[in-house]
Amino acid sequence: MSRSWRRVGLVLFLLAVLGGGLLGERLLAFTDEARATLRLFTELVSVAHDRYGEEVAYNDLVESSIQGMLQALDPHTSFLSASAYSTMRDRQESTFSGLGILVGMRNGRLTVITPIEGTPASRLGLRAGDHINSIEGEPTETMGLDDAVRQLKGPKGTRVTITVLRAGLDEPLEFTITRDEIPQTTVRYAYMLQPGTGYLYVTDFNRGTGREVAEAIARLREEGMQRLLLDLRGNGGGLLDQAIAVSDQFLPAGAKIVETRGRTRDSFQEYSATDDFPELDLPVIVLVSEGSASASEIVSGAIQDHDVGLIVGTPTWGKGLVQTVYSLPYGAGLALTTAKYYTPSGRLIQRDYTSWFAYSSHYGAADDGLEALGEPFETDLGRTVYGGGGITPDVLVEPEQAGAFVQFLVARSAFFDYAVEYTSRNTVADRDWRPSEEVFEGFLSWAAAQELADRQKIDEGLADPLDRERAKRLLHAEVVNSVFGLEARYEVLAGGDNQIRKALTLFDRADELLAQRKAMESAGAERQVAQVLPEGGP
Repeated sequence: MSRSWRRVGLVLFLLAVLGGGLLGERLLAFTDEARATLRLFTELVSVAHDRYGEEVAYNDLVESSIQGMLQALDPHTSFLSASAYSTMRDRQESTFSGLGILVGMRNGRLTVITPIEGTPASRLGLRAGDHINSIEGEPTETMGLDDAVRQLKGPKGTRVTITVLRAGLDEPLEFTITRDEIPQTTVRYAYMLQPGTGYLYVTDFNRGTGREVAEAIARLREEGMQRLLLDLRGNGGGLLDQAIAVSDQFLPAGAKIVETRGRTRDSFQEYSATDDFPELDLPVIVLVSEGSASASEIVSGAIQDHDVGLIVGTPTWGKGLVQTVYSLPYGAGLALTTAKYYTPSGRLIQRDYTSWFAYSSHYGAADDGLEALGEPFETDLGRTVYGGGGITPDVLVEPEQAGAFVQFLVARSAFFDYAVEYTSRNTVADRDWRPSEEVFEGFLSWAAAQELADRQKIDEGLADPLDRERAKRLLHAEVVNSVFGLEARYEVLAGGDNQIRKALTLFDRADELLAQRKAMESAGAERQVAQVLPEGGP
């Protein structure tokens, strides 16, 4: 292709990226200044391509310049390549087609973490700890995790052949599995944590989250739930309409859920609760963390502002920028910030991002006290909350950290690997199984035999009784995961979670908050009746 044609193609590509599907006919209204700037840009790209000291592709130059342009706007506006855009849309769907296994890298090998109950992989007998050695004859040892997952997924009804190495077997196993629709659930765990106390863990917000939460609450009610612990820790958010659907289930009809405000008229939107769901009328505690962002901050902010629940944990991320996703040519996308989120009391969720380092590292987010987070606002009951710094919990509870040696064992997959080996040789008949001292001693001897550390260093690393108990609990969790799946594993870990333990002691406060809320509503209803009745009436 001649240089002139390359330039024409580049200009067309830039105009398509900047305008196709986003600006449409408004391209025709470009000012002379805009046209001149685009000409300068295309000339710069052309010179860089032709004269740079090494080979560089036009696409790389243009994509890098797009990324630089968007980073100058805010931390969350982003250009999505075709693969990134496709991945984002897949994450937002409630189902995908695949085998039905959760996989991860363990000691450099592609490993089944757990099969999902009722899926093709589960029906054919794949197990936690199986190492996937090849996919369609291609060794997995040189694959990255994302590449392997892409090869395992595929259209419903198609088949994929994998070979598996399993503990206790000398020869690999070959499975030919027909892909099927796999539910992509976001209510990861929903069970009775203790008599009367329901527990709901929501991982993110995709197209099915509102329905999943409603179904889980209904089921827990049938099991005798009298109070609810909603866990949004690590929930990075997702779809706005699903955050609204979840919030709706906790708020009285007509209560504001969230408001968006931006530069254009259509960016000013207000969303309120409906009467589509039965009144919850239960004390609620919401667990949040630094990893809770966006949609999870909308839910926790609405619950806090309307005093229908107590927020416990650590301050949330502070991601309150609204991204509108536009489709671009060549399968790409643009997630463009078009507005900001405000909670019902009017506080801004978004944290300050003038310093990219401080924002991305969360450095100093809550070190200077609540007042440093921004302007004060009031909840419905008059409690003070602050804007501009995410959602600050009503009760701050920092997570406990395991000791360095326990973290080392986790990083080396020691508990997981030993659990796979143990369950290949021993029968674990029910979920009430506990590791005896003899079993735990067997694990320590195994760790030494695997040369993770010599026995003296192992004993020194677990000298703290708390760390020894943490190690036992982690071993317990991985053994039941190997046999009964992820929910059994999580139930074990939840028993040692200090934030959950603390939350369980705070339901009296949540109950008191609910009573105050009801009293306020009752007084408001009485005032309305008094205003309607004629003077001198009964």
